[in-house]
Amino acid sequence: MNAHHNTSDQDQDFQLNFLFQTAAEGILVTQADGFLTRLNPAAAALLEIAPDDVLGEHITPAFKQFPDLHRLLNGAGERLMEVTLPHKRLATAVGVDRPGGGRLVLLHDVTERSDIDSRREVLVRQMAHDLRNPLNALTGYADLVQRMGDLNEKQHHFITRIQQTAQKLYELAETLVDLAWIEAGMAMEHKPFQLPPLVREAISDLETEAKARNVTLVFSLQDPVPSVMGDSRRIQQAIRCLIENGVRYSYPDRNVAIHAWQDGPKVYCSVGDRGIGIAEHDIDRIWDRMWRSSDDRVREQPGGGIGLPFARAIIERHGGQIWVESHLNVGTTVTFVLPLAQGW
Repeated sequence: MNAHHNTSDQDQDFQLNFLFQTAAEGILVTQADGFLTRLNPAAAALLEIAPDDVLGEHITPAFKQFPDLHRLLNGAGERLMEVTLPHKRLATAVGVDRPGGGRLVLLHDVTERSDIDSRREVLVRQMAHDLRNPLNALTGYADLVQRMGDLNEKQHHFITRIQQTAQKLYELAETLVDLAWIEAGMAMEHKPFQLPPLVREAISDLETEAKARNVTLVFSLQDPVPSVMGDSRRIQQAIRCLIENGVRYSYPDRNVAIHAWQDGPKVYCSVGDRGIGIAEHDIDRIWDRMWRSSDDRVREQPGGGIGLPFARAIIERHGGQIWVESHLNVGTTVTFVLPLAQGW
C-alpha cells in the first residue's frame, strides 16, 4: 500500500515538474516572506533573466526593473494585469495566493496578439472609411428625397428601407471582420471566467431595445455555475448576438428566457423566445452567413444574417457546440455548451 502511494506521488511530482519545465507560459512562485523559490524556463526567457540571479532572492531587488510584475508578486488575492517585457513585448499576468502563503504568477506573452488586434482595428477603420462615403451619399440622397415634398405611403416605405439598409451595412462591417478573424484561427484569450456576469452585462446592454419592443428579459441560473476557459469578451459577443435575435424576433408582451446551468463537465446556456420562429426547411440555412429568411416579418427587422454564424464560430473555437430548436410562429431556442475550466 505504501509503495503504491509512493509510486503514485512520484508520478504526480514527475508530471507537475514536466509541465512546469515545458510550459510556454512563465511561472513564478514565491514564499510568504517574499523570496522567489521557483522560476520556470519560460519565465526566465520572457523576462530575459538568469534563474541563478533571482532564485532565492527577495522579489524587491530581483524584479525592480519590472514594477508591474513586482506589484503582482507583492499583492494579495487574484489579480490580473499587463506586464511590459524587454524589447517592447507585452504579457498578461495572473497572480494568486498560495494556500501555504506566498504567491504564484503566470505570464502569457500576448505581443503577437496585441499586434494582430492593432492590425484588425486598422482594417476595421479602413473598411468603415471606405464604406462611409458611399453610405453617406446613399442616406443623404434618401434624406433629400424626403425633403423634396410629400411622399405617398409606398414611397415613404422604400425610403425608410434604404436608410435601414445603409445602417445595416455600417453595423455589418466590423462583425464581418471579426468573423473572418475568428475563422482564420487568430489568437484568443485562454483563461477561466464566469458565464453569469457576461449574460447579465449582455442583458443590461439590450434592456432598452427589449423595453421598446415590449419584450421582457428573464435570466435564471444554477448557483454557482463553475468557471469555463476561454476568451470572455468573445463569449459575451456570442451571448449578445443570441439575446439580440431573441428580442428582435419575439412577439410583443412575451419573455426572452436565458438559462445557464452545469451538467457534468460542461456548462450550458440557452436563449429562448416566443416569436416568429423558423420554418423547418430553413433550419439548416440559418448558419450560412448573410442568409435571412424570406418571411416578411424577419425582413422588417434590422440585421444582416451574420449573428448566428458569428456566435457559432466563437463557440466552436472554444471547443463547444451550439444548436437551434424552433417552430414557426411558436418561437426559437438556441443552446450552446462549453467545457469547464478543469483544475481551476
